[in-house]
Amino acid sequence: MGMMENSAIFMAPLLLRNTVTSLLVYADKSILVLAEKYKVLEIFRYLVIASFLFFLRLFPSFSQSLKADDDYTFNSTQSSGYFVGYGGVGDSGIGRALSQLLWSVNDIPVSSSKYGIVRSLAERLIEENNKEDIEALREMNRTVLSAAFSRTLCLVEAAMVELGQGRVGHYGAGFGPVCYQLNRLLRAVGVGSGRVGVSRSGNSAEKLAAELLWLAEELAGCGFEEEAVERWASASNLAALSLSAEPRLQGSLVKASAFLFKQMKDMDLKETEEGLRQTKMKMLTSWLPLLCRGSNGTDMPVLSLSERAELEKILEDTIDMLQHEEQEQVLSLWLHHFTYCPSSDWPNLYASYARWCTTSRKLFLPPLKM
Repeated sequence: MGMMENSAIFMAPLLLRNTVTSLLVYADKSILVLAEKYKVLEIFRYLVIASFLFFLRLFPSFSQSLKADDDYTFNSTQSSGYFVGYGGVGDSGIGRALSQLLWSVNDIPVSSSKYGIVRSLAERLIEENNKEDIEALREMNRTVLSAAFSRTLCLVEAAMVELGQGRVGHYGAGFGPVCYQLNRLLRAVGVGSGRVGVSRSGNSAEKLAAELLWLAEELAGCGFEEEAVERWASASNLAALSLSAEPRLQGSLVKASAFLFKQMKDMDLKETEEGLRQTKMKMLTSWLPLLCRGSNGTDMPVLSLSERAELEKILEDTIDMLQHEEQEQVLSLWLHHFTYCPSSDWPNLYASYARWCTTSRKLFLPPLKM
């Protein structure tokens, strides 16, 4: 009875915490779309994130619960709810196991010897699920990996805001003040360390950004690259924050953007024409500024010459598929950020710009008489 009572005491806050985590991750997708149009909802979204981070500090972490009781043993019946909230797949032990591994990858410091072990276990589990050629296992991979990608996006954005990488004047009207006020709120409530992955050194944000690329690669390896692409295209707030991030963090986000632009190229058969065009438009307007500003690197280039050439061609082809007015918006954005950063000559979209000018000029020609 004593062990059961202790387990119940430890699991109660974990169940509540992970239920709230799940609600935040999935609700944030809907709020994010509306927040792009209504600034009031944008402010509300950041207040929700701040409240969520404060909420996490009120509850003990899973690892602390293990240390608190040497006699603790895992009971799948009692603890199943711990992973239902996070991954949404609480009907199988393998789903709960994968959810726990991906959660732990975010939490464990990369300097720990346990980090590589846990990440390798997650990769092995994902690969073995995929090899079984069972639709239920493939769907489980998609659901758990997508939830992990969404959660990591939230953690990177929260880490950057808490670190103060979102000051007034960097992102356009309205956005800077919201981030600045949230940053003050986060510091006031004392959120700055622990399981949420926020640290004042900046290492945690860089680590989480690298894990975004890893999760995107795992999704693509399972054939679900559209899950990562659509979430990345909608992460406009993270993209805006990245413009004033530290160079190493920018480099990690550039690598993730480059990979997902390449994946987007092969999505034509998986999306409706209109939906794909909107996704491509959001990808370009969100992440093209970072490609212009954050592609140099500190010690070495973030992307190789061949990677730059390949991505430049993908960007040109993507722009050519947009409508004329959308091309103007994207190319105007490119020109602004391309000229803003004189130390970088990439991506050079001059050919796309010239083609757009030629097409625009033809609009003044009189129609041919029949």
